[in-house]
Amino acid sequence: MLEEERKFDVDPQFVLPDLTEALPARAQVVPRPSVSLRATYYDTDDLRLARAGASLRFRRGDEKPWTVKLPTGVPGIRHEISRTGPSDTIPEELAGLVTAYVRGAALSAAAVLDTTRQVYELRDRAGELLAELDDDLVAVMEGGSVRRKFREIEVERHEGGSKLLGRVADVLTAAGAVSGQFLPKHVRALNATGPADLTPPAGTLPPGADAGQVVTEAIRADIGRMLAHDPLVRLGTPLPDGDTAVHQMRVGCRRLRTDLRTFRPLLDPDWADRLRAELSWIAEALGGARDVEVLRARLRRTAARDPLSPLDPDAVARFDAELEARHSAALAALAEAMSGKRYLALLDRLVDAAAAPRLAGVAADTARDLLPRLAGKPWRRLADGSAGTVAAGSLDPLGPDEEWHDVRIRAKRARYATEAVAAVLGGNATSLARRIGEVQELLGEHQDAVIAADTWLAIAEAHPDDHRLAVAAGRLVERERGVVREVRARFPETWAAASRLEPREWLR
Repeated sequence: MLEEERKFDVDPQFVLPDLTEALPARAQVVPRPSVSLRATYYDTDDLRLARAGASLRFRRGDEKPWTVKLPTGVPGIRHEISRTGPSDTIPEELAGLVTAYVRGAALSAAAVLDTTRQVYELRDRAGELLAELDDDLVAVMEGGSVRRKFREIEVERHEGGSKLLGRVADVLTAAGAVSGQFLPKHVRALNATGPADLTPPAGTLPPGADAGQVVTEAIRADIGRMLAHDPLVRLGTPLPDGDTAVHQMRVGCRRLRTDLRTFRPLLDPDWADRLRAELSWIAEALGGARDVEVLRARLRRTAARDPLSPLDPDAVARFDAELEARHSAALAALAEAMSGKRYLALLDRLVDAAAAPRLAGVAADTARDLLPRLAGKPWRRLADGSAGTVAAGSLDPLGPDEEWHDVRIRAKRARYATEAVAAVLGGNATSLARRIGEVQELLGEHQDAVIAADTWLAIAEAHPDDHRLAVAAGRLVERERGVVREVRARFPETWAAASRLEPREWLR
């Protein structure tokens, strides 16, 4: 689940103000008896979890005493996962969730915090819990002694909105509470304010950035996407926007492999090639799980595509059961890959790559001088074709599916390369990246329909005596091939929009 909260520093003499002015009409502030909490936080010797804004704790008295909190990239919002278990054994599932942060390093007790907590429930007139305010006096323990104390206030959102938290924050700060950087208790206790192992991308590049800065930014963004979704892949829950962590981690992996290929002249080639080869291994495992995700979602959409001509529900359920079995097997294979030593070694290599990509000397040249040529190569392969490939604009509406799929792959590479340099080149590069993305998305729909049609036939052929399944497969295939025809009809217009933006000047 997602936890959204605000934190405030207050001195020991701070008096909690009247909060009712921040609440809806007739809402109440309901005090609860104070409680004493003892939490033991686990971390590596070099505090990898704390420095990354993650935590793993055991808190005595909780119904589910073991809790992992993971950063989301948004201050004040974290993933929170709690499990039961004895105090002397970290639950295996929770230990797995922090793999990307600890990468095989031993976990041990790093901090013990005794907290006296006064709870105030902010409830609306119907009694629904909008938010909870916790007034905490925290003692950082060392052995049996108190090393230091601090007081803080947390306001955690429940059924109320983010605006409610903002109004409560205004009342607290007006009374003298200090709202600053979101800093979890254990991070304050450990003074773990050093940089995380994974150096985040800066987000913006200076106008005069050199080529190496642009490549470094792209590599860090790719690796950041992969590692941020590692624990969510293990957790297996959908993302808030309905997407899946498997998909997002796979996108990060694909982008990284493409960037290492596109910008290979700016990198140590042996280093880049070895990393790409190892990424292909985990990409295959991610791809197996993602492909079945896509098929299961597509089955539901395709079956419901014509409400006036519904498919046999029992046959559709048979297809889904087959896909569910494949999905379980693919997820099990992915989990096995992500739990082994080979994956731990890859994580270390990714963290090292994000911290300091191995750049070649030419990477010091300015981005505007060097990158257009590198980004232009994938574009030209897409637009003009090459030996054995068809130019995008020359795709035959009656041509084989394989040709259309090949253009999709080249569109993806051109899009990633153009997006990587657009931050510096701007203008036409940004527009072109967007247009290529539209081409890629359209061709992706084409490929998904082709794969789905082949899958429905293969499942039916595996059960030759099931005539109801065969009929349903035939109807599904016709609908998928209808999508293929629609995409091919729309493609010339979509490609024309992209090719009109051909950046002839900055590609030279």
